[in-house]
Amino acid sequence: MVSGRRLDFPATRRNREPIFEVLAKHLPQSGLILEIAAGSGQHAAAFAPRLPNHQWQPTDLDEAHTKSADAWRQAVGSDNLLPALQLDATADSWPVSRASAVFSANMVHIAPWAACEGLFRGAAKVLTADGVVILYGPFLQQDVQTSDSNVAFDRSLRLRDHRWGVRDLADVSAVAERSGLRLRTVVAMPANNLTVIFERSGASS
Repeated sequence: MVSGRRLDFPATRRNREPIFEVLAKHLPQSGLILEIAAGSGQHAAAFAPRLPNHQWQPTDLDEAHTKSADAWRQAVGSDNLLPALQLDATADSWPVSRASAVFSANMVHIAPWAACEGLFRGAAKVLTADGVVILYGPFLQQDVQTSDSNVAFDRSLRLRDHRWGVRDLADVSAVAERSGLRLRTVVAMPANNLTVIFERSGASS
């Protein structure tokens, strides 16, 4: 649905409160939060006003999404919500040079695997020493029974684009480790999703 230029994604409205609860516990105390694949911008609009010690930088590859994020920014009028930027996670250079956290919801499974690799490669360049990468979405886990809904979702994604699919958390963690990041925390979320949090390999837990 579209209201003016503001895109309205029902799933984003449904998951924002559970995600915010995790962010509030695991974000560094202050700094810039770089959101990758911000989509409609609804997460940015919902979270930034509640995180006054942070700046929230939404980004997306899709110009329609960055315009929507800016429309949501105008609607909420929060000083710490920055104008949206176009960002390609696979690019060697990002338009943001420093961040205390990199956040992305529902991106790595609806994108080629190179986007996941690029996300961690770029995050390793911009994160502060105590910075974190926080990803939300469905993941496969070793020794954990995959829900029927995630099996069906994975099948539907691969039918839409063979490069997409629900990712194995072990594979994602291996990509993170190659960029000097390690899995710190896994949080179970509603609707068979997870929030997974990565930190620099040398960080103290």
